[in-house]
Order: sequence, then C-alpha cells, then structure tokens
Amino acid sequence: MKIVGLMSGTSYDGVDVAAAEFGVEGDTLWLRPLGHRGLDYDEELRAAIGAVLPPATITIEDVCRLDNRLGEVFAEAAAVGVELAGHEVDAVVSPGQTVFHWVEGGRARGTLQLGSVARVAARVGVPVLGDLRSADVAAGGQGAPLVPAFDALLLAGGGPVPRAALNLGGIANLTVVAAGAPVLGYDVGPANALLDAAARRYLDAPCDRDGARAAAGRVHDALLAELLAEPYYAAPAPKSTGKELFHARYLGERLAAVGEPVPADDVFATLTELTARVVADACDRHRVVEVVAAGGGVRNPTLRRRLAALGAGRWRLRTTDELGIPAQAKEAYAFALLGWLSWHGLPGALPSVTGATRATVLGSWTPAGPPYRAGSPAGAVGTGAPRRLRVRR
Repeated sequence: MKIVGLMSGTSYDGVDVAAAEFGVEGDTLWLRPLGHRGLDYDEELRAAIGAVLPPATITIEDVCRLDNRLGEVFAEAAAVGVELAGHEVDAVVSPGQTVFHWVEGGRARGTLQLGSVARVAARVGVPVLGDLRSADVAAGGQGAPLVPAFDALLLAGGGPVPRAALNLGGIANLTVVAAGAPVLGYDVGPANALLDAAARRYLDAPCDRDGARAAAGRVHDALLAELLAEPYYAAPAPKSTGKELFHARYLGERLAAVGEPVPADDVFATLTELTARVVADACDRHRVVEVVAAGGGVRNPTLRRRLAALGAGRWRLRTTDELGIPAQAKEAYAFALLGWLSWHGLPGALPSVTGATRATVLGSWTPAGPPYRAGSPAGAVGTGAPRRLRVRR
C-alpha cells in the first residue's frame, strides 16, 4: 500500500512531503521510503499563519481564508508526493497546520488544524485522512504528540534499556521506549519556537541559520533562570504545548523581566541552552542510553553539539538517518504510518502517551475519485444518476 504523508509543524516554515510503501510480513510492518521533499512557504503565507496564532486576535473570515489557502498548498504538496510514489497512491494523510491547541488545567479541551482536506482530495483523486488529533482529545487525551506510535514501532526490539526518539521541531517532543514498559511520550518544551521568534525580532529572518548567532554569543544566566522558571517544565506528563505558550510575546516578557538589555547573540545562545537543557533533563530523568533525533533542529550544529555534550557519558545522540528515515522527513513518514493504521482500523494514538481513556483510530477520511461520468457504475443506483426519490412503505 502506498501512502503520502504531509507535515507542517509549529515552525510553520513549509510542508514536508514523504511517500512510502507499506507491507506486512508476520508481525513486522515494512516501510519502503519512496522519496521526500520540502516545500517552503513564501513569506506572505508565513505571515498569514503567524497572524492567526496566539496571542493574535483574528476574525472567522481570517480563519476561512487561511484554511482554504493552506488547503491549496497542501494539495500541491500531495501532488508532489503522488509523483514521488510513481503516480499511483492509495491514500494521502494531510494533518493540516495547527493554529490552536486548547489546554486548560493540564487537559486538552480541543485542537484546531487548518488546511481544507477537500481541496487536497479534489487535487489528487484519492482518499485523504485529516483531523488526526480530535479523536484522541475526545477520548480525554492530549491529541499530541502522535509521532510516538511511529517511534515505538521503529525502536521496538531494543531490549529493556530505555531508548528515546527526539523530534526537534518548533516544539521538542520525546518518546521513551523500553521492552516490557509502557511507551512514554510528551512535549518537552520549545526547540525552535523561541529561537525563531528571536530570529524575527533581531534578524528579520525566519531562523538563526546553522546556529551561527548562538555560537557567537554567551549564555546569559539571568535570562536562562527566568526561562527555566516556566511551570510547564515541571508539570507531569501527559502534556502537550505549542505556540499558544511559546510565542514572540512570551519571549519579550522574559527579556523584560531580566531588567537589563541582553545582546542579541546572547539571546540566541541562551535559548539554545534552554532547549538543550530541558531535553537533556528529560533524557536523564528517564535514564535513556540512546537518543535518536530528527526534525529541523538537527540541522543546527550549535544545538546538536550542546545536546551531545550534555549527554556525554550517559546517552548517545544520533539521527534517524542511521535507521533509514531521513531526519528532515521523519514526521511526514510518521503521518503516512498513521494513515496506514487508520486505513486498517488500528489505533494510532497511545493512551500511555496522550493520557486518553482508550486507544483511538485517528482522523476523518475525505473520499475522492474520478469525476462522475454518465454510464459509469454507481453502486446501488445502477448505471445512471437518480432522477427522483420515493419512499417505500
């Protein structure tokens, strides 16, 4: 079965596309990567997404316009995925762009992703799975992270010693896998979210490319202490977060609380240290021996060096590339897997991760197919479109 997975994360810099072929042999699911590609958003679209994210105030018209605009972009991305798969796919998974994750009192109350799935289905002509988080939220779960289902299968067979999968996107999330123990997983804290906010603030750029500004700066102790005081880090799992907490205003408030100017390079160095510190603390807490990383953050050599240094002597850092999954496309491949599970009626969210009362089959399918042609088979209605309705008594 061939499935195309799409992913646009909390960094909202573009869409990752991955095409995969799945096959089952006994109790093993085989994934054959067919190709991946990243499609960058233009600056106008990035601005439009940023304009609807918390703490912005928007109208329902803004939401409608962005939903359909994103749908067109995801449709184009899905078409690229179909091409990567050799022009024949069975399904597309388009989880959309998360614009709000409603959490109160540590419990997820709702979640909203934009990116008109109907537009994707109309473009590619195959069923499209969307709205992947809502079923888990309805079952009392966080609705995130969902990638641990992929991580658990990928890291299975590693024995009783805990190993971790780390995704460094806008948010850093961690999955801990050990034989004989429930899979753990949660959003640790910001990875690129605050770094990207700083890049907009100081550089008028989407990111600190290659961590160059962070490498040139020094950790500012007072700012780091202010950032580490965030209550989210001490909250117990299950937990999830996003741009509704870690946004540009949040960064500005922490900088103001320091009470003195902080040089730009020192801000980047401190935010990089924050990410490395909260990730390393989580890895140490779970006594992992290996961390397999993926996501945009692995392209930041300054962050990778700091993570490796904090883990030295306790856990080894490597990337999913060594396991055959491109680090930049891991989440897109993970969503393709979730599509395979949903297609077969299998749950894709892990209650031990999300806190749901039961495991749920994820998403809603939007059907698609070739345009109706007169004379084509139409199931129970025969060979033509019905012309009237009657009630049988």
